[in-house]
Amino acid sequence: MSLIEYSLYLVLMLSVFGMLMLFVSYIVYAERRVSAFIQDRLGPNRVGWQGLMQPWADAIKLILKEDIYPDKADKFLFFLAPFIAFAPGLITFALIPIGSLDFSDPQAALAISNINVGILFILAIGSLNFYGLAFGGWASNNKWSLFGGLRASAQMISFEIAMGFALISILMTAESVNMNSIVHSQTGTLWGFIPRWNVFVQPLAFLVFLIAAFAENNRLPFDMPEAEPELVGGYHTEYSSLKFGLFFLGEYAALITMSAVIVTLFFGGWTLPWVSQETMASWGWGPIISGLFSFAVFIVKWFAVMFFYIWVRWTLPRVRYDQLMNLGWKVLIELAFLNILITAAIGLWL
Repeated sequence: MSLIEYSLYLVLMLSVFGMLMLFVSYIVYAERRVSAFIQDRLGPNRVGWQGLMQPWADAIKLILKEDIYPDKADKFLFFLAPFIAFAPGLITFALIPIGSLDFSDPQAALAISNINVGILFILAIGSLNFYGLAFGGWASNNKWSLFGGLRASAQMISFEIAMGFALISILMTAESVNMNSIVHSQTGTLWGFIPRWNVFVQPLAFLVFLIAAFAENNRLPFDMPEAEPELVGGYHTEYSSLKFGLFFLGEYAALITMSAVIVTLFFGGWTLPWVSQETMASWGWGPIISGLFSFAVFIVKWFAVMFFYIWVRWTLPRVRYDQLMNLGWKVLIELAFLNILITAAIGLWL
């Protein structure tokens, strides 16, 4: 790799991560405004125009708070846990193709890294998030934090299985584990009028993956590790200042990344509905115009999925922990496995 290529790659990496951190800050603001709308309130509207500077005010407040370590806490793990919880959401985003520089080339993805085993890498790194929650709960020397950490571990491991089985059907349909190749496989239409997105090709896989994604991100109605009436605050009960903020931002970074994964796997990524790959390639746009256009399409879908995440949180009540585990082990895994058999049978028949 030449110095110029390395410099361009570094600029792309810093730009994407900077964009992600900005989105993480403002998805918190967006959630507060949407929740206020649902509850017939105004929401944050004092700091800056329409409250747009509220995330920065919250960040300054967290920085100025006292950083407290509980007595008899494991100080090393207590310090390390928030970073472990925060990092996977940032790392896995590097594999998301947020656009394309050449519509005819599956390798011309607008992504930090376009490795051939992209979806497997996302599953592997994303599953490391629960170590941060478990370490934070155990290192706090607090039984409620420990219970929250154990719940997080059990919940995330359980739903990783269902999520993995749901992805197998997608990989069988796309015949690739490369994220951009999966996007290219969703161009065109079914029967001339239905977009060939996996949400229509694999609706059962989408349903299983979506429910598992909510559980993976600890979002209502599945936020068991933080259940305030039972566990005070869960694994982050003893945390304050920036370390609490990292846990908080880690949850939203995971939400943003999972929304991007859902768009990529099920909603055609950066592609347009009803437009084939050949048609997009025939437009003859250069890499800059192609990249900007495809990124704009991706952004619209991405924001729609994040809005759905927020809407569900402020609409549905929390389920019981035993109901959640039964859903994961007795319903979702079986449905995902059944979908694999159906996909294989249809593939052999066709």
